[in-house]
Amino acid sequence: MFLRKKYIFLTIRFGKTKKKSYLCTKLYKLAYMKRLFLLVALACTTMLHAVSVKKVEPLNWWTNMQCPLTLMVYGDNLADGQVTILDAKGKVQDNGLRIKQVRNAESKNYLFIDLDVRRAGTYTFVIKQGRKKVKFNYEIVERKISNCIKESFSSKDMIYLLMPDRFRDGDPTNNTVEGMKEPCRKGYIHGRQGGDIQGIIDELPHIKELGATYIWPTPLTWSNDSAFSYHGYACADYYHIDPRYGTNDLYKQMVKKAHEMGLKVIMDVVTNHSGIEHWWAKDLPYQDWWHQFPEYTATINAFTAAYDINASQYDRKMSEEGWFDHHMPDMNLDNPDLLQYFKQLYIWWIEWANLDGLRVDTYPYNEKVPMAEWCRAIRDEYPWINIVGETWTRPANQVAYWQGGTANYDGFNSNLPSVMDFPTEEAIRQALENDGTAWGGGMARVYDALTADYLYGDVNNLLMFVGNHDMDRFADVVKDNDPRRVMIGHILIATMRGIPQVFAGDEYMQRSVDITMGHSGLRQPLPTEAELTDTQKEVYNQMKTLWNWRKSEPVLWEGKTMQWLGRDNTYAYVRYNKEEAVLVFINASEQSKNVPIDHYQEMLSNYAAVGTLPLKGNQTIDLQQPVVAEPVSALVVKLHKK
Repeated sequence: MFLRKKYIFLTIRFGKTKKKSYLCTKLYKLAYMKRLFLLVALACTTMLHAVSVKKVEPLNWWTNMQCPLTLMVYGDNLADGQVTILDAKGKVQDNGLRIKQVRNAESKNYLFIDLDVRRAGTYTFVIKQGRKKVKFNYEIVERKISNCIKESFSSKDMIYLLMPDRFRDGDPTNNTVEGMKEPCRKGYIHGRQGGDIQGIIDELPHIKELGATYIWPTPLTWSNDSAFSYHGYACADYYHIDPRYGTNDLYKQMVKKAHEMGLKVIMDVVTNHSGIEHWWAKDLPYQDWWHQFPEYTATINAFTAAYDINASQYDRKMSEEGWFDHHMPDMNLDNPDLLQYFKQLYIWWIEWANLDGLRVDTYPYNEKVPMAEWCRAIRDEYPWINIVGETWTRPANQVAYWQGGTANYDGFNSNLPSVMDFPTEEAIRQALENDGTAWGGGMARVYDALTADYLYGDVNNLLMFVGNHDMDRFADVVKDNDPRRVMIGHILIATMRGIPQVFAGDEYMQRSVDITMGHSGLRQPLPTEAELTDTQKEVYNQMKTLWNWRKSEPVLWEGKTMQWLGRDNTYAYVRYNKEEAVLVFINASEQSKNVPIDHYQEMLSNYAAVGTLPLKGNQTIDLQQPVVAEPVSALVVKLHKK
């Protein structure tokens, strides 16, 4: 209206000459453009300061949880927002879900909301910034009592480890997904091979038939690196399954189907590092969310610095804070909001998917005190759950330090129930990779490994294995790729103390497709029936007999151990309780050996002399008669109390 009046005034004053009309029009247009510029500037300012919510984690929560709930809300310009909660009728309430505190992060795009959960329901959160506001809904679910009274993996179980992308392709339609940086490239040894959750579901009958009771898939969550994304340890979204594997709902169905078949499921946990492609990478909540350096700085892997009385603070810092790899930034668990994030994250997965156990990747790389708090929080929520940490170090005292309940000199208790027994794994591999004629070599190495059992808080809760996804295939390592030696290794982990774990494919003595290609060469899909050789089929039948027999032998789960050293590449031990015993005699030499039964009488005299051979159709054997062990063989005898 102002512009129109000004234009009329100019017209009256100067008349409607051509010159004056032109001047008036220019002035009008100039004023109009100025106004338009101001409107555009105002719109841009409004857009720059727009308020939005893009992510809320955890995705939902439950009533009656021990762990307190803190929502991490991410969006645009959320700092200093005023938060209220509305009930289903749109009224402000604080009875079912009450706000305890709202906290800013360093980034203006985050809010942390501490909550007191009282009742189930769907609640509407309103975040107000001046005249602007944004809403999101959040669900609190009634907790199932059944999740509080379960059992987890123990020494009575056998765990089957598999790498999903390199296991079985059950759904070719998800091999390459739009928006994911790495496509499926079958035939390229370092690329994705298309394995997925449907492939795991399809192979559950095979896993069950083998005699396994648990499956442990390596991480299935979102990983979006442009190369080597198949391993899954560089997570880009902790709360969502990678779409090349399936969906969150399909993962939940897999767990349900496994349970229906008598199998249980372990989730692979990564708290030490995320992936460089994680969604928060471009906008960290806090600058210390990751450990950061002026330039890339790798961990020095000095696990001993955590307890070495001579260790420098520098070594402790570089071991804990250095990055695992260029594409795996190191997480700072000393940040309390990050630690709470990881507590809630894995409690959420356990509760939501009805999981049965956890395995923690790269455990000693983490800050030890926050991780001890993390373990305690998980087990406070689920006292029944077992958690095993990857403690890839040796000798035994360095592994034992990380197991909860170990009598450490500094009083440190990790609260971590189980650790991976890398010292015994190494001893078995070294014992079977050559003829074992050197002093202290061969099966004497295995004997020596068990002499350190006194160090551990609980030897029956050690994870036993001869191979996994990070080391050369066991069949590649043993002398001459001998199937007899492959079987000895698995008989050892089946009959010694602890929880045995088998890597997918080892039941067929699978070898690397190309041992020179490192991890990619050994991480290959499970062979099909048509691809198996007669030798592989025979090894599988022996494995199936071994693992299914073990399921019925409590003496192998909970019994004590007595062992005898042989300096001729033999080794003997007895697993025993008050009622029964299992004698194991290993002859790893290339010659037949007389079994010195008289050496073992301090134990065997408590049991009947006539036993059975469970791995040979329960044939009877009289230990009062001479017993000869064939070259490269394992004699397993079941005995009962007199």
